[in-house]
Amino acid sequence: MNTQTLNIALPEDLVKKVDELAKKEFRNRSDLIREALRSYIKNNEKWEELFTYGKSVAKRLSITTEKEVNDIVASSRHGKKSV
Repeated sequence: MNTQTLNIALPEDLVKKVDELAKKEFRNRSDLIREALRSYIKNNEKWEELFTYGKSVAKRLSITTEKEVNDIVASSRHGKKSV
């Protein structure tokens, strides 16, 4: 695996938390930060997929406002068919 070194500035309290967690998990800072970034990126990708799906459903159902979404959800929760 090719690696690249980055220099980042973090608040001291965050560095302390990173060091404490790394020590607890028998890891080093780099391992912990690398895993945190992987997790953040994966989570971000999942949210993007969800938003993309939501946009496609909204387009298919001709939903154009957040109010329409809220109305559909409210109707669904109360057992009323709305769409």
